[in-house]
Amino acid sequence: MAVIGWIGLGHMGGPMTANLVKAGHSVRGFDLNAEALDAAVAAGVTRATSIKDAVEGAEVVFTMLPKGAHARAVYFGEAGVFANADLKTLLVESSTIDIESSQALHDAAIAAGFRLVDAPVSGGITGAEAGTLTFMVGGEADAVAAATTYIQPMAANIIPTGGATTGQAAKICNNLMLFINLAATSEGAVLAERLGLDPQVFWDIASVSSGDSWALRTWYPIEGVVPSAAVNRDFAPTFTAELANKDIGLAVAAAVATDTPLEIGKHVAELFQRLVDQGQGGKDCSMIVKLVDGTLA
Repeated sequence: MAVIGWIGLGHMGGPMTANLVKAGHSVRGFDLNAEALDAAVAAGVTRATSIKDAVEGAEVVFTMLPKGAHARAVYFGEAGVFANADLKTLLVESSTIDIESSQALHDAAIAAGFRLVDAPVSGGITGAEAGTLTFMVGGEADAVAAATTYIQPMAANIIPTGGATTGQAAKICNNLMLFINLAATSEGAVLAERLGLDPQVFWDIASVSSGDSWALRTWYPIEGVVPSAAVNRDFAPTFTAELANKDIGLAVAAAVATDTPLEIGKHVAELFQRLVDQGQGGKDCSMIVKLVDGTLA
């Protein structure tokens, strides 16, 4: 079993480390949020007092952070991962971040002599808890293969994506499609109700027809239809609107950088920005349905 350093113990990192502990690994975790760190310790993670404390002597270090700026702050500088981890330590960057930041981490790792992979995940909090996440892993083939061994207790699917930043590229494009599907599902669900269809009947039809999607099956935003949907719990977050806004913003930025028109994606990004602007960023992203039904302006 391995000694694993882990930076970032929030909604995703906390349950992910718990699954590593259950698999028999020794995990040293660090987070600036004391409550998140306490919760991870309660699940068997060893408390680290700093990034240095977490990474020293670790065979592998995972980072799971909100944004590219946070990832840069964790890796760079005298107190960061690059300055304090052993060169033999494998670095697995599992945040969902912008391509530019991901490339900067890869470049710095190569310059310093580290192996690093970008390995963002799909599956949300429920997947993190169940150990059924999908990992999209980009980097040098030997580093990707090495990372797979440590990822297994957290994953149902581990998919090599190619070279540096391709894991991030896959995650960005996948989430773009997810949030477009969620917006379309919300519009279809509201219109179906207003046309007199029973929500359950319409869901039964759409879920086996051409309107089917993961968003429809998992996040259907009409109460009482899909048990896993946040609408049944006053939109308590499985994936916050703020994070959805950040992720689809990454897709829009990547589209600008590659001269790719995203007419639908840009519109959905505007919807999530409206949710955030109205103070709903901490609610579940499926609250986008409230912009469709007129509850929110």
